[in-house]
Amino acid sequence: MVAASLLFLLTFGFICGEAEAQRKLVYVTVLFRHGDRSPVRAYPTDPYQESAWPQGFGQLSQVGMMQHFNLGQFLRKRYKGFLNDSYERHEILVRSTDYDRTLMSAEANLAGLYPPAGQQVFNPNLIWQPIPVHTVPLNEERLLIYPIADCPRYQQLMNETEHTEEYLNVTAEYRDIIDLVRNKTGLNKTDVQSVWSVYDTLFCESRHNKTAPNWVTPDVMGKLKFLKDFGFRASFGLHKQQEKSRLLGGVLLGEIVKNLTKMADPDPKQKLRLMMLSAHDTTVAALQASLNVFNGRQPPYASCHIFELYRDENGSASVSMFYRNDSKVDPYPIQLPGCTLQCPLEDFVNITKPSISDDRDKECQLPSEGRDTEVIISLALSGFLLLLLIALLLGVICWQKVPSNNRGYQHVINQELGVES
Repeated sequence: MVAASLLFLLTFGFICGEAEAQRKLVYVTVLFRHGDRSPVRAYPTDPYQESAWPQGFGQLSQVGMMQHFNLGQFLRKRYKGFLNDSYERHEILVRSTDYDRTLMSAEANLAGLYPPAGQQVFNPNLIWQPIPVHTVPLNEERLLIYPIADCPRYQQLMNETEHTEEYLNVTAEYRDIIDLVRNKTGLNKTDVQSVWSVYDTLFCESRHNKTAPNWVTPDVMGKLKFLKDFGFRASFGLHKQQEKSRLLGGVLLGEIVKNLTKMADPDPKQKLRLMMLSAHDTTVAALQASLNVFNGRQPPYASCHIFELYRDENGSASVSMFYRNDSKVDPYPIQLPGCTLQCPLEDFVNITKPSISDDRDKECQLPSEGRDTEVIISLALSGFLLLLLIALLLGVICWQKVPSNNRGYQHVINQELGVES
């Protein structure tokens, strides 16, 4: 009996080993939030205005630089043997939003991922090499920044969200803390959404050892943290999550799915192995909401969502996802609802399709009911003006046909002098 059990375990292990050996990593996409930073803004009564921060508001700190250097080293270790030991420009593409903190996070990450060696060393005293990070102007960014201001339908959805029973209940339950924030900060208006910035400012100040005002107790911070996380849920879910996803994170998800599909086809000329995206907490949350895997909490500094594309020897492809939101433990496997951890690419594409818009700009317009009314009014007005113009033209024609002796007295112009006679 013991021998039979041992034989079964050995056989099972051999089969599993063979299955694993047949599954080959071919492409990776990583999306991460920038590292630790200074506050984006200060509230009116804040004792720490922009001059209190060495580089000003919204800038990556040395702690944030180290967080991303460490993340780069983690990626180097995780993909050893998959990525070249030295930087190869064809195997990695890096894109960032056009903010100092995201650009610098990407650069710090690359310093940990690709320390120079051999001929790539240009200064023996500097263990670093320049690696390109691409971006687009903020007014052109549609892929990595959410929410997007030029989407009326999303604004309408948020207005609906703020009138849902859950949202109104939370507002009522936390009315005391919302009023406290308004009274203590000097802000003219505070609500569930606006306390984000106040919590963020206080959180940044606490991480950088700045003394909090007396009214900022642990209980206050706990309540503000809850409202901050609830604000994330409201922005990307809570009400009509899938439609919100089609307007926000689904845009990025669509690009990721398109690239996964493209990279699944064997192409000896294709050398790209890693797509690196440097962005924000809202970017990570919006993407995870579009995948229906968002945990409802603000993604921490340097958190990283990983997509790994594998191809089997039989040509089939599958996708595995991981989320690294704690540097002390291995990334957590993320299972796409309705699929397995090793999700077949075809299933991955089909499951995510409802969250991906074919025409985001069109879907961002307000529902057609309102536009139909506007169109009807516009057509009616145009028709009236056209009829009025036709009537005027007919009147002019009829007037011109009346005999001249019936037109009454007329002025005669002296062409030479230019005066009437």
